Amino acid sequence: MVVAVTMTGVLATGGCASFLPGEAATSRPVPASPEKPAGLPLPEVASRPATVLPEGLLQEGATFNLAQVVDIALQTSPLTRQSWQAARSAAAQVGVKMAPFYPTLDLSVTGYRGEVSADGREAPTTGSWGPAATVSYLLLDFGGRAANVEDARQALLAADWSHDATIQNVVFGVQQAYFRYQGAKALVEASHIAIKQAETALEVATVRHDAGVATIADVLQARTALSQARFNLAGVEGLVATFRGALATAMGLPANIPFDVGSLAGEVPLEAVAGRIEPLIEQAMSRRPDLNASRAQVLKAEAKVRSVRSEGLPTLSLSATAYRSFYDPDAFRDYRDNWSARALVTYPLFSGFANQHGVAKAKADAAAASAGSESLEQQVVLDVWTSYYAVTTTVERVRAARDLLASAEQSELVAEGRYREGVGTILDLLVAQSALASARSQEIQARAEFFISAARLAQATGNVTVADTAVVTEKRKP
Repeated sequence: MVVAVTMTGVLATGGCASFLPGEAATSRPVPASPEKPAGLPLPEVASRPATVLPEGLLQEGATFNLAQVVDIALQTSPLTRQSWQAARSAAAQVGVKMAPFYPTLDLSVTGYRGEVSADGREAPTTGSWGPAATVSYLLLDFGGRAANVEDARQALLAADWSHDATIQNVVFGVQQAYFRYQGAKALVEASHIAIKQAETALEVATVRHDAGVATIADVLQARTALSQARFNLAGVEGLVATFRGALATAMGLPANIPFDVGSLAGEVPLEAVAGRIEPLIEQAMSRRPDLNASRAQVLKAEAKVRSVRSEGLPTLSLSATAYRSFYDPDAFRDYRDNWSARALVTYPLFSGFANQHGVAKAKADAAAASAGSESLEQQVVLDVWTSYYAVTTTVERVRAARDLLASAEQSELVAEGRYREGVGTILDLLVAQSALASARSQEIQARAEFFISAARLAQATGNVTVADTAVVTEKRKP
């Protein structure tokens, strides 16, 4: 009874708090009503190491080409680090599954002291103690260990292929952001050209108005066109900042890191993607890392079937124990060495049909993995098909945009000359300038989209490469 009172007192005084996790005993916050927030304190954010910026990234006036940008991304991206650590974890798991192929050795020390009376009379106090070593080895399990190792090995291969897929996704993401940023920068340059042309039109209209050969309406229309061109420039400059932040994020860096890249290549290798689509599909079937990862998952599931099936089969194991016992009091001698060895055959006769259901589940999982891999194969073919014709479309768009740009440039020159000579209207000139600005923008967008679609085709075929025609390091234009 005293013990019970004592324990009750301990519980009443809060001794049970040590059995509860964290602040569960005292802190139970809930919202006061449906329309009010819970008012929780802000959690403490664990400090992380500062981002290590690549050497020369913030150097004044330096720009970087695509190869350099991709190299930085692969070193700093948390996605590649995550997939790499997952592959390392899978490699360690293979070692775990290899352990049953080796014998196990256990060391132990036991001790005993007590009084044992067989007839109720007082017995002397006796004791014994001593160390022991036990060796166990599984000789036969009908393929269970091998299946477990194969399961882990295929999981490792899947993790390796997934890491490769992550690298390719990072490379494509960087390429996409890189060319979009370059395209936005080219649009800024085009907007400045459009502003200069609008200023020229306003200057001509003003001169003609001052000479009395044009109305104030011409000046006002030219001034409106100039304001519109400046308005368009402000929007494009916002895109430049946005795309630069997106590129920094794709590189695994903070979006506010100030750095720059080269200009969008003027020459587009339109003939580089010529060829038939069938070889590209065959290449994707063998090189796509995500597809190879799914195939490894199928083999992993098939190994799991063999592993589960072996759990219902007999096992043969050997074990041996050697130990030394010390006695107190010692009747004959201080200690005695002992040993034993045994062979054990285990056969699970009945376990509530658990093994049968486990095998059925493993087979169903393997069939599902196979169907998923087949579905991914079809998706890969679609990706290559879509990417291939996207490239061919952008090739035609680049050619058409260049023809349109050449025609618009000639039309603008003619319209400006006619207006200077007094045989054309300001409306003709402004329309021609607007068409030229639109054609110039379309040509830039077509070029940028060509490089993006070519990068997407490389990713779809599992053959991501980095090619850049820009100079490695160049100075920014003033």
